[in-house]
Amino acid sequence: MQAIWKDCVIAESDHTVVVEGNHYFPPESLKREYFRDSSQHSTCPWKGTASYFDVVVDDEVNAGAAWYYPEPEPAAAQIRGHVAFWRGVKVRD
Repeated sequence: MQAIWKDCVIAESDHTVVVEGNHYFPPESLKREYFRDSSQHSTCPWKGTASYFDVVVDDEVNAGAAWYYPEPEPAAAQIRGHVAFWRGVKVRD
């Protein structure tokens, strides 16, 4: 699977975890040069508190386009630290 924004592959893995239709990429699959920490957070009743990354390609910023659960609830333990995408980031195989 690949995550792509602005024609740039920002993450790639053969081992994503699918939850609620979203592919969660393992942390080592991210091309870290395209990510920066965001102060954004949200809460899911069964997964816990999500943290976000901004995706940055060629000085263009897609704010909060990637999210992950650093300390998920037990029911979502399989996605601990894995990253999913939205806001125009395409995920394909």
